[in-house]
Amino acid sequence: MELVSLLVKNGKVLTMAGVTYENGYVYIENGKIAAVGDMKELSGESRKNEQILDVQGAWVMPGFIDAHCHAGIAEEKWGIVGDDCNEMTSPVTPYLRALDAINPMDPAFHDAIIAGVTSLMTGPGSSNVVGGQSLFMKVQGRCVDRMVVKAPAAMKVAFGENPKMNYGQKDKMPGSRMAIGAMLREELYRACQYKEKKEQGKTENGVEDFKMECWLPVLRREIPLKAHAHRADDILTAIRIAKEFHLNLTLDHCTEGHLIAKEIADSGFPVIVGPDLTSRSKIEVKNMSFKTAGVLERAGIKTAIMTDHPVSLIRYLPLCAGLSVKQGLSMEGGFKAITINAAEICGVSDRVGSLEVGKDADVAVFTGNPMEVFTKTLYTIIDGEIVYENR
Repeated sequence: MELVSLLVKNGKVLTMAGVTYENGYVYIENGKIAAVGDMKELSGESRKNEQILDVQGAWVMPGFIDAHCHAGIAEEKWGIVGDDCNEMTSPVTPYLRALDAINPMDPAFHDAIIAGVTSLMTGPGSSNVVGGQSLFMKVQGRCVDRMVVKAPAAMKVAFGENPKMNYGQKDKMPGSRMAIGAMLREELYRACQYKEKKEQGKTENGVEDFKMECWLPVLRREIPLKAHAHRADDILTAIRIAKEFHLNLTLDHCTEGHLIAKEIADSGFPVIVGPDLTSRSKIEVKNMSFKTAGVLERAGIKTAIMTDHPVSLIRYLPLCAGLSVKQGLSMEGGFKAITINAAEICGVSDRVGSLEVGKDADVAVFTGNPMEVFTKTLYTIIDGEIVYENR
């Protein structure tokens, strides 16, 4: 079947690459962005099989990105039957792959589409010290293998109340924050030894260790540790351990990040803030506030915003960004937090996050500013295909 080119024209085009066209266009060909510019520069000649969307002044943006959620792996409807988020029989399970538990039929993916969210990072929860491998994927499809953009995309680790309570109550390690740090260090130390032996050709009988191979992309800094950390001291422990082992790190949740913004800025690690659109359900989130993202932005920290779906619903990702703007994040920072910053933090900015030639044609069209509550999504486009149209 011959692919159709798509022209989105007469829109306010926010490229998130440093340029906004008040009356612009996006031209899409073979699932990729082929051209972006001002309507004055657009040739009047039509192309073969070209489909045209005249959006008549609507806002045209890159599809939004949720940099931390559990869509497809923790289905909101089905309780324990649909919850494959945490393997709570062992506190250290780095070899688990989210890829094997994602259900593309989870309604969360359609909810994402109608909100203009076109891709996301999803994966294991925070019950374990090491939960397993997260992946980055598109939200449209029936086969997760075809939806994947990057897998593995991160290694999930967790600090604080969740692993401490889940295992301490069973009289197992970890029952304290000391134990969480010790267990992670022990695992990383073993992984470093394995990497060294493998590089020297000294693995046991020349056989790869399945439970250690998963650490190699982390140790090579190809993917980051994705650290669940709410409290200030847990955030600093995550930074400390990442520095000890010379690893890349994303600070996820970072609920008390506004209290230690300078220390985070000095670390050089990025932050994924949220979910703030939910209750203060445990002690370590008592200082939760929508002001956190703005404080971090002013400290010079690259910041994204998440929903942690289903903790807060993925359809409210742009609203979460808007509430952060209301509490001090810049307007540009709000847009970046769910587009280009999220893409860069997730390691996929070569594919998504901005409207630039050569990137995937993931585009969302809105009646106005999508961070405002009454704004409607008009179109959602993924890989050049219109997957949602508001009729």
